[in-house]
Amino acid sequence: MIRSPRTLLVLASGLLLAMVVACSSSPIGDAGASSVERTGTFGGKKLLTLKQAAGSRGAVRFSGSLPDYRWAEDGRRVEHRSDDAVVLIDPETWEEAPGEPADTDARVEAAKKAFEDVEGLTKAQARTASNRLRRSLGNDSKPLLVTVDGDLFLYDPASKSVARLTETEAAEREGELSPDGKTVAFERDHDFWFFDLETGGETAVTSDGNEELFNGRLDWVYQEEIYGRGNFKGFWWSPESSAAAFLRLDESPVGEFTVVDHIPWRLDLEVTNYPKAGDPNPVVSLHVASRDGGDPVRVDLSEYDDDILIVRVGWTPSGDHVVFQVQDRVQRWLDVNLADPTTGAVTRLLREVDKKKAWVNVIEDPRWLDDGSFLWLSERTGYRHVYHHAADGELIRAVTQGPWEVRSLLRVDEESGTIWVSGSKDGGVNSNAYRVGIDGTGFTRITQGDGNHSVSFNEDASLFLDTFSNLTTPPERRLCDADGRVLKILGRTEIPALEEYCFGYRELVEVPARDGFMMDATILKPPHFDPAASYPVWFDTYAGPNAPRVRNRWNSDGWHQFLAQQGYIVFQVNNRTSSIKGHTWITECYRRFGVSELEDIEDAIAWLCQNRWADSSRVGMYGWSYGGFMTAYALTRSDSFKLGIAGAGVYDWRNYDTIYTERYMSTPQDNEDGYKVSSVIEKAADLSGHLLLIHGTMDDNVHLSNTIQFVHELQKADKSFDLMLYPKSRHGIRDADQRWHMRQLMWRTIRDHL
Repeated sequence: MIRSPRTLLVLASGLLLAMVVACSSSPIGDAGASSVERTGTFGGKKLLTLKQAAGSRGAVRFSGSLPDYRWAEDGRRVEHRSDDAVVLIDPETWEEAPGEPADTDARVEAAKKAFEDVEGLTKAQARTASNRLRRSLGNDSKPLLVTVDGDLFLYDPASKSVARLTETEAAEREGELSPDGKTVAFERDHDFWFFDLETGGETAVTSDGNEELFNGRLDWVYQEEIYGRGNFKGFWWSPESSAAAFLRLDESPVGEFTVVDHIPWRLDLEVTNYPKAGDPNPVVSLHVASRDGGDPVRVDLSEYDDDILIVRVGWTPSGDHVVFQVQDRVQRWLDVNLADPTTGAVTRLLREVDKKKAWVNVIEDPRWLDDGSFLWLSERTGYRHVYHHAADGELIRAVTQGPWEVRSLLRVDEESGTIWVSGSKDGGVNSNAYRVGIDGTGFTRITQGDGNHSVSFNEDASLFLDTFSNLTTPPERRLCDADGRVLKILGRTEIPALEEYCFGYRELVEVPARDGFMMDATILKPPHFDPAASYPVWFDTYAGPNAPRVRNRWNSDGWHQFLAQQGYIVFQVNNRTSSIKGHTWITECYRRFGVSELEDIEDAIAWLCQNRWADSSRVGMYGWSYGGFMTAYALTRSDSFKLGIAGAGVYDWRNYDTIYTERYMSTPQDNEDGYKVSSVIEKAADLSGHLLLIHGTMDDNVHLSNTIQFVHELQKADKSFDLMLYPKSRHGIRDADQRWHMRQLMWRTIRDHL
């Protein structure tokens, strides 16, 4: 249990619970939620208004800002950046020396002026270009590539000059400089191109691209579910810049989906290739283009059928082989392969399968060592760990092991035979850094204090910077020695709102499921909490695979603070399949979304409501996306909830895309019963409690048709529910006015029904 000078201990139902509040605990009237918004002060501090908590204009922020400390370019000194200066600090003597001015605004302004001098660019375009470069305008003088309205430009920070590279009617997209800075690769009209910066010449690597054939650019489902939302780049430079590997996606088998903008007088239609569960995927192939010219080499995938996924592409450090990962359609196995870039010949290094015959996750690329061997993260035992493999793929040893997870590989020092990892050995809700030998010996935790640690090392790993927080400690940055001793706290997050506004700290608890599995949970109580009173419960969830809502780190959610101040118990729990406690637990949802999740959630609610201060007759549930599905699923299969607010949910998994859905559910053709038991629409007639459905009308991820289909069944079953649509909004409600409208709607609904 985390302690704080302001911890109030409450003994309830035989359990020792802790509530930490940043304001006095004197009562302020009735303990339950009032029918109108409670305003004013408590314990000398202001209560939040709905407007201040809504996350839109005028919101009160509890996130604050952490002083900027990082390792300098020399890898030895610490660099401190402020608004007007950069100071370099010697960590041994604490002597300070001035660094280069960190005037990013001045650099952005210089870039803007340079773009304004380019013929044909407007001031608005110049401003857009310079703002896109903001994060890259550091102290170095490397040229930077930027796209403005479909054309490529190269900005030179040293000379403050701009070179226009392209000027065509077609759009150039996904531009990237080669590692040697001599060539730009990009996509135009669905073809893959090179641009030679020395000669100014362009070379079309492919010439058959069209709206159904993508070269060097990903389609919707590949960027959303494999390579990362918003990342459409489908090519990878070799480290020595001699070649680039690229994906080719044949979209012709993929069904189309139309998203409608209903606001213009003439409707705008967006037509996207969107494969739904069980439908054909794009047919993928892998190719290598030499910068020197010639036809691209097609990688030999003849040992696979056409229904595969290529889920990672990279290169060996020397550039002599392409490294790529292949999965079957439903992701039951994963192959790591090498391809000869000159012949396309393929050698398989290893195949991963799940011991419970569920899915295999894509984790990271191999980390290559100087002798040609590599380190590899695998969940083959049911828990993610580091393995050392020989150059031919043969297993040498497990480097880490046990019923816990390695989250990432942080650093490798081959000379000393040491690696550093982040992981959960000391609690699933915590994240710590550990040191271990490549031979598996000497495993040691190097971060201090329960919570979440993010570390970066100096050049020889004799020191590291640690950004640390937990549920009662706002982020702080520490300087630590190699063994984790804190040498100095360099800076703490400044949160002025904590001095002015009432703020409740969440208590971290463990909740037993019916089979004894311990779920991590947090409870946020009203500041006027009275253990003899009875409060409604607000349960906020996501519940999707490996996606926890509870972590032991600073939580600045003002909306939850507002609800607590209005007299609600705010409760969150990591059901086992969202718990990040290990792949072996997450696979409990395999082929039957919702079933295990709801059992755990019902157990958690029942546990909480054993306490007299949690009113089991007034429990509300909220979730968005998978959480929206889970909320609607719960209200159609459980009578534990008086109210549900479900946003942008998948209400029948046949509506969602192939790659995400089939990873966990297989195909509808293979798992008809599983899709039926996971469908909310199938159980619309069993709705219990009041349900508010929310959806953006232009959601291109979870389509509005999910909600329309569900509404249709609710109407046929004569069920009472509310519906709110937000025109022009996508998967999230981003517009400030709409967000404010939504928060008012949610608060009115919560108040009326709980």
